[in-house]
Amino acid sequence: MIDDILEYNRSFVAAKAYEPYITDKYPAKKLAVLTCMDCRLTELLPKALGLRNGDAKIIKNAGGLILSRSDSAMRSLLVAIYELGVEEVMVVHHSSCGACHMRFEEFLPLMKARGISDEAIASMGDVDLGEWLEGFHDTEASVRRTVAAITSHPLIPADVTVRGFIIDSTTGKLTEIS
Repeated sequence: MIDDILEYNRSFVAAKAYEPYITDKYPAKKLAVLTCMDCRLTELLPKALGLRNGDAKIIKNAGGLILSRSDSAMRSLLVAIYELGVEEVMVVHHSSCGACHMRFEEFLPLMKARGISDEAIASMGDVDLGEWLEGFHDTEASVRRTVAAITSHPLIPADVTVRGFIIDSTTGKLTEIS
């Protein structure tokens, strides 16, 4: 599959198909969106929000979560705010999210079946795998926790607006979670 992608890329560049997407690194709408990596949202989310290339910083991870004060999503938000001029943050979780029912107990046998040894698992001792690989079980509550994690972060300025939403994975309908 990667070789097919590379072949397509050569054609894309040769045809200068990139030209409609040229923009700079600053989000035109001064917006960051923290969302899930779910492939159903790849095109649906920007279309449903009316976003075009260059409008917003879109930060994706499994579940659209902030797991700690120093995780990569929080780091990305801080860079977006201080380096790129972001003034508003949308937390957008979605319906039928796989992370909603993710359980560490289910990961462990899958890891072992793929050849991950007990020693390799033990080498992650600095990380609570049970917490790190556990999903959430209530989407609205997860949106609220993520918004709270951002707004209560000591390095997030008080003038940054943070709001939470759930997007329907099929229709794109947004519901604000207060």
